[in-house]
Amino acid sequence: MSEQGKYDRAKQRVESLRAFYNHLIIYVVVNIGLVVINLVTSPRSLWFYWVTIFWGVALLIHAFSTFGRKAFLGREWEEQKIKDYMEKDEE
Repeated sequence: MSEQGKYDRAKQRVESLRAFYNHLIIYVVVNIGLVVINLVTSPRSLWFYWVTIFWGVALLIHAFSTFGRKAFLGREWEEQKIKDYMEKDEE
């Protein structure tokens, strides 16, 4: 693969990661706001969790499309964590 091809793939990966992390931050902020609004306006009728659940499912789908299935507790993840801990022990 050419250097330009590698650069393009890396750039696309970074953009994908940025989009996911933006999605995650917006999810957290909006859902905290919804919890507050729900508890202030109608504490006896909780509805915020419906948004949290369904949007959470969409966020999980986004995470799997961004990181892939193997990124979540797969063999590659284990190897990377072992390497990370070994490097920390050297410090």
